[in-house]
Amino acid sequence: MVKIIKAVIFDLDGTLLDRETSINIFAEKQYNKYYKSFQHIDKELYISRFIKLDNKGMVWKDKVYQQLVKEFRLMDLTWEELLQDYVNQFRYSSTPFPNLYQMLHSLKKMNIKVGMITNGKKEFQEYNISALEIEEYFEIILISEIVGIKKPNPKIFEQALKHMQVQPNESFFVGDHPENDINAANKVGMKSIWKKHKGITCDSADFVIEDLNEIPIIIKDFLVTN
Repeated sequence: MVKIIKAVIFDLDGTLLDRETSINIFAEKQYNKYYKSFQHIDKELYISRFIKLDNKGMVWKDKVYQQLVKEFRLMDLTWEELLQDYVNQFRYSSTPFPNLYQMLHSLKKMNIKVGMITNGKKEFQEYNISALEIEEYFEIILISEIVGIKKPNPKIFEQALKHMQVQPNESFFVGDHPENDINAANKVGMKSIWKKHKGITCDSADFVIEDLNEIPIIIKDFLVTN
């Protein structure tokens, strides 16, 4: 069996971690936890404002909580307290996409190297990865705050490829963000798989999937039997 593809590198949020589900679960838990401070606010309003201000994870929560404290006139809770609760507790709401573990196991059985590149804060992302219990599958995990580079900078992709000892054209990148994941990986010379995200379009990916179990099927087409 000749491997044309030797490695698959993943994004985390919105690709392996179902962030939309996770953030909804967490926001409700936080509302319930601090109900005495939040009781003058409708629960659904709090959750919807939190999600909107979060902007699919593109806005760090210091800004989100500063706005919420101001907007809802929270008198006995600081934005720092809410942020610390988010950092410490979000992991307990971390929800994987369906078939995550089956997909990773399938790639390992195919002797495909597996890596991860994620933008975000060191401690927070480490907590979430640990909560998903997937570290053992990954040859390398790069978190932007640790590396000092973030997607779409090509250097973070090149660093992962160098560590895994594979060429860009021997690798797939799987992500949900058209610019930071798909276009950035394409520019490095990697093949790309876009995990569909509602409300977003992406025309530049080599493949489009809805379910993680589609990935091993795609990879099999790049393994040629002599």
